[in-house]
Amino acid sequence: MARPEKVRLGEILLQQGLLTEDQLKSALDDQKRTGRRLGRVFVESGFVTEEQIGEALARQFKIAFVNLKQFNVKPEALAKLPESQARRFRAMVLQDEGSHYVVGMADPTDLNAYDELTRFLKRDLQLAVVAESQLLATIDRMYRRTEQISGLVQELGEEFEDTGVDLAGLGVPATEDAPVVKLLQNVFEDAVQVRASDIHIEPQETRVVIRFRIDGVLHLQTEAEPKIAAPLVLRLKLISGLDISEKRLPQDGRFNVKVRNNQVDVRISSMPTQYGESVVMRLLNQSGGVLTLDRLGMPAPILERLRKVIQRPSGMILVTGPTGSGKTTTLYAALEELNTTERKIITVEDPVEYRLPGINQVQIHEKIELTFGRVLRSALRQDPDVILVGEMRDQGTVETGLRAAMTGHLVLSTLHTNDAVSTPIRLLDMGAPRYMVAMSLHLVLAQRLIRMVCESCAQPYTLTPNEHEWLRPDLGDRVDTFKYRKGAGCSQCNNTGYVGRTGVYEMLEMTRPVVEAANSNEPAAFIAAARAQMGGRTLRRAAVEQVVRGRSTVEEAMKASSEFED
Repeated sequence: MARPEKVRLGEILLQQGLLTEDQLKSALDDQKRTGRRLGRVFVESGFVTEEQIGEALARQFKIAFVNLKQFNVKPEALAKLPESQARRFRAMVLQDEGSHYVVGMADPTDLNAYDELTRFLKRDLQLAVVAESQLLATIDRMYRRTEQISGLVQELGEEFEDTGVDLAGLGVPATEDAPVVKLLQNVFEDAVQVRASDIHIEPQETRVVIRFRIDGVLHLQTEAEPKIAAPLVLRLKLISGLDISEKRLPQDGRFNVKVRNNQVDVRISSMPTQYGESVVMRLLNQSGGVLTLDRLGMPAPILERLRKVIQRPSGMILVTGPTGSGKTTTLYAALEELNTTERKIITVEDPVEYRLPGINQVQIHEKIELTFGRVLRSALRQDPDVILVGEMRDQGTVETGLRAAMTGHLVLSTLHTNDAVSTPIRLLDMGAPRYMVAMSLHLVLAQRLIRMVCESCAQPYTLTPNEHEWLRPDLGDRVDTFKYRKGAGCSQCNNTGYVGRTGVYEMLEMTRPVVEAANSNEPAAFIAAARAQMGGRTLRRAAVEQVVRGRSTVEEAMKASSEFED
């Protein structure tokens, strides 16, 4: 391809009718004042989208516009250009055609970048236009640190072997350029790039395994010699303030790490195992803020009722589900909506996951007997309007929470139950008086998270006989009328076929008939009244709806439903 000509982006957009003269003048004035690139000014001002700019440039130069969300980037082609160069030139190698490279550029009018790429790649270039945000997202996702991590693991193993020193016994902090520090930094960066929620470091007999949990599923990152486990755990204990001399008991802590200008809060848990200490770290990206109720993906009827109930001056609202089902995220979203200057909000948590401005958050500390029940009783003397209790763990906490809900406080909390209907029964099993449950509990929201089909590699899918029969109770003879999808696996989803997760929900509102049934001593009558109130809008039905809409798979729906099927 011939070297592109130098053209003015504003003139191209003007000629193609995407900008007006006034918008161009306004953007140029803004560029002079702020120094931002003109394309960025156009997008942030709302004049055009990145895709419109890309398509306009493609038409101008008579080259292709590539939507990276639907393009399967090959790692071997991408590796032709180092990450630093890709970020510097806002470019990436899309395909290796032998005689030339197909290179995607966010700005093909950047002649200096084109010349540098030609010199660096030492081959003819065929340009394509890509949207800048898609380009940067692809770079973040695709330039994994697997090779650097493997190299640092080997370097750390050699250092540990050569010195013969028991690093774990010395307790001396490593220098910032030490292999253990560089290894951890690369592990954190790689985890953030692939949207991992947890990092697992697990010592075994012949190796130490590092795994990432992505969209609820564990993926192997690397394996190494078991001798590097001790210095890794030592360093993590040092930065999180744990006792480095204590290896016999579990410990919990937290620390902050900066990854690509994002502040990531890390919760760490260590546990002694047969071959050393196992460490799990939960990554909480503070830069993204707390999700709002609008962004949780709740069905409109459930969202509408939840919003009305949380505005009540008193009562208890419980969010239920297994560990990792997004209960805390839902409660924080509700607090975000309730957080006004007219309300005093106190949270009692173990641990405090996100720092919420304007809210009084208390961290439980069992060792000094700062328990849920004790803090909750003290919180009631602080004149709160809203109280969030991290979890209803025991009878004392349940009774105190229910009593608070009866005496003019709105109480939000979580409970580990399989579905909404079993939640009031679980409270009774924990020793709560029947009249308190009937009077104080206003609403139960049960939820799960299921993985979503990758839009880049989604393709039609034929149900297996088992899947067909599993759907029949909900869909009847309509099972074969829907189009099902499944991801084949591509670079966008790390070959899993899934990207991201969405919630499925069911809601039980304690209406008068349900309360009357709860006050009776007949569980069967209560279950019948509760199911009648829900009208068939169960977790299973919500999961099936995601399948028939093509957003998830039967496999995911079956996993989410297995815990609460009759």
